[in-house]
Amino acid sequence: MAENERMVTFELLGQEYKFYTAASDEELQSILSLVRQLLETGPSQKTGTLPVGRVAIMACLNIASRYVKLEQEHAEYKRDSEERILRLNEDIRAKLLVE
Repeated sequence: MAENERMVTFELLGQEYKFYTAASDEELQSILSLVRQLLETGPSQKTGTLPVGRVAIMACLNIASRYVKLEQEHAEYKRDSEERILRLNEDIRAKLLVE
């Protein structure tokens, strides 16, 4: 366990969970809020028939999907930023050579 980690306890889908985290209280609340939101708007709310494990898997898949999309958007942003920086660098060099 890292020096700044602490044990947190929370309830989800009628079960209590405990784990160690170094996340701030604000970050932890945001994480738990997102997970609860995903579980509440998942397919089990429409059908009421999915077991807890399946609901958790669906939430994990949803989170993974969002993560992959963010990774792709970040890679695209990074690529675009690098291209803009190169163009700016070339423009600056061209202007300095003219003077």
